[in-house]
Amino acid sequence: MNAFNSLVHTIASQSESSWGIFELFKSKFGGSGWSSSESWAIGDLHSLMAASADNAPAFIAAFWDGCEEVRGQYPEVGLPDVDIVNGILFDHGVPYEIRPPELLPRNPQTPIPVQAPEKSIGECAVELIHASLDQADRLLLEQRPRQAVQEILWLLETVSTAFQGIDTGTGTVAGKYFNDIIRDLRAKHPGRTLAEALGWMTKMHGFLSSPPGGGVRHGTQLAADVSPTLKEAHLYCNLTRSYIGYLLAEIADLNSA
Repeated sequence: MNAFNSLVHTIASQSESSWGIFELFKSKFGGSGWSSSESWAIGDLHSLMAASADNAPAFIAAFWDGCEEVRGQYPEVGLPDVDIVNGILFDHGVPYEIRPPELLPRNPQTPIPVQAPEKSIGECAVELIHASLDQADRLLLEQRPRQAVQEILWLLETVSTAFQGIDTGTGTVAGKYFNDIIRDLRAKHPGRTLAEALGWMTKMHGFLSSPPGGGVRHGTQLAADVSPTLKEAHLYCNLTRSYIGYLLAEIADLNSA
């Protein structure tokens, strides 16, 4: 609520008619009549927004309707775009997003949780993993599917490097890059679930890397205009999340052996 109230102040500060803008937003949040002064209008608006905050969809709709009315009445005033509003909702854990002209539940597909074993890979690595996962979620929220898949695919490649030099019981993992590491791990664990899972990862990684396939890793052919849809991006991101979680668990087991 405070973040949106601050946005209203930012909007109003751009106009000589700031009092009128506060009154406009007041009406959207259920206020009637003008306050006796601009300072009272500011206080009344804050109270009205606080009283409306329990109903998230109605609150968001009221704020957005206010912005749309400001756009018509005060064309000189800059307004927050959809990404800014959705970013605030995401940062505060509000499960809705604006896709004009609709307000929709955010991400009906719940992301697969990834638990990073802190003792086995280090504090900096844990922070990197969580930051990258959060960035992928934000990109999905902003309806940027290609960038979301690129982010989480990069994280899969990065996590795989934690196997470098690990003694798996059947030999030490060599290689510096994703394909080399995965190939070496599969060769050292034939017939095991690990080998099968690594095969699935390799197939998905190869498809997404291929220009005529997913086209998110090494570029795509301009004429083909290959780009994942939002629902495909959710699929790729959730698959990759599950692979990352599995790899991290394997790393933890090998490090504790």
